[in-house]
Amino acid sequence: MTEIKSDYFPSKEETEEIINLGFEVYNHLGFGFLEIVYKDALEYEFNRNKYLFEREREYPVHYKDSILKHRFWADFVLFDSVILEVKAKEGIAAEDMAQIINYLKCSNCQVGLILNFARKGLQIKRVVF
Repeated sequence: MTEIKSDYFPSKEETEEIINLGFEVYNHLGFGFLEIVYKDALEYEFNRNKYLFEREREYPVHYKDSILKHRFWADFVLFDSVILEVKAKEGIAAEDMAQIINYLKCSNCQVGLILNFARKGLQIKRVVF
């Protein structure tokens, strides 16, 4: 059996903790609510568990020697290393994946998570950049 190096999955423990809280929220609320409800529930859980996080963190886009007018707002940044995007729609689309990659490019984070609460069963995508 081949052992996977721990640096292959940066912030592995942190992402597992976030995913576990996602399941906690999903198990309590189920699917069908608007995205904002899941964000509020996750914020409750992050506070309850004393996680270091920021909601709606703004990221500028740097281009050559300037900062562009458009900015990005990540739903959550946890532990100063993981960006979390919360969705409540039919599925995780290519645009959602592009969005999280853009956030990772603009931040110092290496790991992005997308949690989608819209289906029966929590949908999870982990992106390492």
